[in-house]
Amino acid sequence: MDVGADEFEQSLPLLQELVLGADFVGLDIEFTGLRSNQSRPQQISLFDLPSEWYLKTRQSVQQFTICQIGLSVFSSIEGESNKYVAHSCNFFLFPTTFGVLDSEFSFQASSVQFLNQYGFDYNKFLKNGIPYMNEEQEKKIKHNILTGNWKVRSSLDKDQIKVVIDEVTRWLDLAEEGDWMTLPGIAGFQAFEIQLVLRQALPNIWTVLRDQGIIVKKVSKQHRWYLENTSCDRESCWKEKILLSARGFSVFFQMLVKAQKQPLVGHNMMTDLLHLHEKFFRPLPESYDQFKLNIHNLFPVLIDTKNVTKDIWKELNFPRVSNLSEVYEVLNSDLNPTKNSGPVIIHASKCEKYAETKYPHEAAYDAFLCGSGGLHITEIKRGFACFDKGSWSRLDVCYISSILSPVLLKVAHLLLWRVHGAGSLPELSFPLYLDVLAPYVNQNFSGPDYPSIRPPILLLSVRRWPGVSEQQVYREFQNLCKFDVRRLSRSQFLLLTNKFKDARSILREYRGHPTLQISLYRYWRHSPDINCLLQVCGVVATWALLALVLGRPDP
Repeated sequence: MDVGADEFEQSLPLLQELVLGADFVGLDIEFTGLRSNQSRPQQISLFDLPSEWYLKTRQSVQQFTICQIGLSVFSSIEGESNKYVAHSCNFFLFPTTFGVLDSEFSFQASSVQFLNQYGFDYNKFLKNGIPYMNEEQEKKIKHNILTGNWKVRSSLDKDQIKVVIDEVTRWLDLAEEGDWMTLPGIAGFQAFEIQLVLRQALPNIWTVLRDQGIIVKKVSKQHRWYLENTSCDRESCWKEKILLSARGFSVFFQMLVKAQKQPLVGHNMMTDLLHLHEKFFRPLPESYDQFKLNIHNLFPVLIDTKNVTKDIWKELNFPRVSNLSEVYEVLNSDLNPTKNSGPVIIHASKCEKYAETKYPHEAAYDAFLCGSGGLHITEIKRGFACFDKGSWSRLDVCYISSILSPVLLKVAHLLLWRVHGAGSLPELSFPLYLDVLAPYVNQNFSGPDYPSIRPPILLLSVRRWPGVSEQQVYREFQNLCKFDVRRLSRSQFLLLTNKFKDARSILREYRGHPTLQISLYRYWRHSPDINCLLQVCGVVATWALLALVLGRPDP
């Protein structure tokens, strides 16, 4: 289900009900860019420590924005053993432009091209994106609105409002008291904004927001005073409505935060969490540790399926995978010993989009894939909460076109199978799955980072190639594998790849090379700092020995 600004507010009550009653929530985010083209010292490198990676990625997060958030809310079906219903939604977002708020963000050509390839709806994003703001922005706009210091800053809004005021003013010249006109096609918080401007500019009108648009009524000054002081639509009330509408998706973000007992699940989700912090909570702190503390306070139960699948993949010798879709395919294959057992998921009505068709890199599809496993087409009649015609209702019959086992639950089922064996599994439930997933909860999101197992650093020693640069070394190896290079000394360079097989390949290919010698890097043997320290210690020891010998008195 795709949700833009027009559908968002009416869906909030059900979204709150679903999140509060969920077993867990899957999350995925698409951005207008991923990595900014920084100067070389600011580029992401495999050599980076987590804190260094954070500082560099923080700059990119501040430069780009969120264009789509996908959520898949998984809830147990009451009275059914180990069965879940999934409500999957795509939220198209666009930063709030209101009063003092006028955000700047960048597009990265490769990201635009990438999303175009998978059919991303840029019209929905740009024309009907749900507004949002973080707490710092909210404080500014709230202060300006409630104290009356609010002004229209956007030139586009100024032009639009000027046209509206001119139209209403021309109508007022001919209208009589009690007459009314409609301003159609104005929705969301902009409708409240225009009402605010009209009421401030024209003392003999009153405005009301209706489904068909803004209703403008000509009234006497006495009647205007009466409406301002007695109406439930008085200025103080709809100023609060303006703020609520301008907050947009941030309202739902706070709902997620309040549902702290439910796990928030993603795949390789660290960058997603940086954007959540920056866009909906507060600007990212400079300290990596402070960021992790803030995220843990917001979402105390985080599970990254990339971390969970690593151990299972090694133990069961599954083929290496590079993305969530490939995880999905392996769990569906005969390589998975529990393929035909475990949890069952059915799609809620109006959310069957992903039952038979793949939508890779659509945010809600990827959020669903944080769990999607074995596909089986069927029809089931079930009564449960589902979305129908813009409102949530309880239906007697819901057409369900697929059953899928989520990746998270499927992997948890594998972990349980590893502990108990196929023949002695206890009665299955989500709390039981959460127990076996406990070692992976908040891994790298709270406290010290989990030690990562990385390929060894390689030492490249160059002979008969004077003045060789890092770029030249990179070009020499770029067709062999993906790696990063860092100069160690005038003729030595460090090479680091993210795959063990690539490190082995480099060692094998360049064995006996006349100009380029590759070996394993050993810190205590090859570090210039250690070598310098040893040389200093050697000089000091030599002088001490000479002093001892020369200072010894003759017998």
